[in-house]
Amino acid sequence: MILGAYWYFKFPESLYHFRFFKFFEGYGGHADNAAELAARVQVENADDFIVKLEKLKTQFKKAFLHLNINENQLIISIGGYVLFDFYFQLALEIEELLIREHAIILDFSIPFKSLSTKAYHTEGENMGNNEHRFLQIIGSDLKKNNAENLSIRIDCNLPLSDKEFFINDLGSICREENLNVFYYNDYDFYNHCNLMLFFTNGRQKKDSIQTVNLNSFGDKVRQLTQKYPLHFGHLEGLKYYPQNGPNIELMVDEEYILSKK
Repeated sequence: MILGAYWYFKFPESLYHFRFFKFFEGYGGHADNAAELAARVQVENADDFIVKLEKLKTQFKKAFLHLNINENQLIISIGGYVLFDFYFQLALEIEELLIREHAIILDFSIPFKSLSTKAYHTEGENMGNNEHRFLQIIGSDLKKNNAENLSIRIDCNLPLSDKEFFINDLGSICREENLNVFYYNDYDFYNHCNLMLFFTNGRQKKDSIQTVNLNSFGDKVRQLTQKYPLHFGHLEGLKYYPQNGPNIELMVDEEYILSKK
């Protein structure tokens, strides 16, 4: 699974600029639509252009690409529910190809009849379903450049005397499991503590995509229940809700994770 900074509700203002592509935001909720970068163009030779496009797509195995085709006119779509940086980088490289091909920009308001389609799905290791219920996959509110962040959250509690050692062990697991960000909120009460743990990564670009195996990570966290009197969930309800923090253990691209500036 890929974690880190992504875009869905809004465009990454000031980070990317496009001539051919338009950004169609996701709405979430009942609409449940994917966010999309789309370009409607006309090229001299569609078959030749598609061959070149397919060659380019091999450099972006983690991105989804879709084509609607009507003779020499195409709608090129790059979409998903989490658009990481490499999606936008793919769009930029397609634009360079379109410029070299002397493509003409077409108006989206004109009706388009698709005669054929091509879909290029994401490639990579299938890591299976999340086998650990205590691992929650969460989004975030908007951060810098309208980014959101996809993270793992774990709610747990343990004796206060074990807290520091437990946090140190989690940091070691993060380094083993390709996680560059680890921070937490806490609430210490009596001789116990409630913890809200967050694990993620920073921006995911074409040449530095990080994948995380949820089940491998979850297995190692669960093994810590053999070492510490650790329990998942929080004690005492809202009274001792872990709201003190964030306490940062590992961090990259902080403005895209913790604060909007």
